[in-house]
Amino acid sequence: MNRLYLRARMYSILRNTLFLLDAEKAHYFSMNMLKLACKIPLLSWLIEKYFSIKNPSLSKVVLGLTFKNPIGLGAGFDKNAAYLKELETLGFGFVEIGTVTPIPQVGNEKPRLFRLPQDKALINRMGFNNDGVALIKKRLHQWKERNKNKPDEQRMIIGGNIGKNKITPNEEAWKDYEICFNELFDVVDYFVVNVSSPNTPGLRALQDKDALLKILGIIQKNNHAREIPKPLLLKIAPDLTEEQLKDIAEIATETKLDGIVSSNTTISRENLSTQSAIQAEAIGMGGLSGLPLKNQSDNILKSILTNTQSAIPIIASGGVFTGKDAKDKIEMGASLVQVWTGFIYQGPGIVKQICETLLH
Repeated sequence: MNRLYLRARMYSILRNTLFLLDAEKAHYFSMNMLKLACKIPLLSWLIEKYFSIKNPSLSKVVLGLTFKNPIGLGAGFDKNAAYLKELETLGFGFVEIGTVTPIPQVGNEKPRLFRLPQDKALINRMGFNNDGVALIKKRLHQWKERNKNKPDEQRMIIGGNIGKNKITPNEEAWKDYEICFNELFDVVDYFVVNVSSPNTPGLRALQDKDALLKILGIIQKNNHAREIPKPLLLKIAPDLTEEQLKDIAEIATETKLDGIVSSNTTISRENLSTQSAIQAEAIGMGGLSGLPLKNQSDNILKSILTNTQSAIPIIASGGVFTGKDAKDKIEMGASLVQVWTGFIYQGPGIVKQICETLLH
């Protein structure tokens, strides 16, 4: 029997069981079970052997950093840097933690994470729930200490996705971003400024040119005053107009951005099946991710590459479920690719499956 088919079939049975639970509870249950398994050396070794892939041909230097493979996990999955060892065991080349805010916040009222299984999609309105920058910094420092002797080509890269607290008014948002930047500077490899989540009231208004120039300008002034600056990226929404995308390209040049993450979840409910559309209407607000977002995210990727003249690296996300999905984005011009919803639906073998496709 085909090994990939068997792996997919096994996860399909497990996924159907997990899908009987509330989506957020299933997330923490499954990750805590993986954490428990990884505490047993033999089990950890077997999981890594089965799910990860090590091949020098997959290694890539982007943003001045060596990525052991180009497949990462998008922000929002490991918000609190609680599962880094487990995600490394599954073979991820990089993980973006966060979104991190200066002070802890509980996020929006539960339930706030919903599945649309017919369309392989999710709707979330988490609201930047996280443990706050101080505790997350402590975990990242411990992770860095444990991995300090690893060669660059074997190390999992860590991105820090930063945002503002819900109670912080937009005119003072820059302060929150700078606090997180200062606190995490020594414990992450690159930064992503998140102004594109639809789940914090007013946050997307910070994508407007003047507001964004102020935030990025302040952070970059801080960044470039340091001996070795960190790569700074901006995460954009897939709902931007062509005019806004042109503004983003101009801002990227003006503030000397190192890259762009394209793209976040969408507020659109297009491309859903009838059943999912009915479910989505009942769920209400939140960002949609998954397979229905693929074409929209691909179009945004093409546009941002055109507008920036492919001058800066793009980390592409949105609707990545298979090796072909990832390969398509790389062939369009993306430097790296992130998964999130695909990880939920395809299971822990997704990185290996994608990497095997990229090698052929």
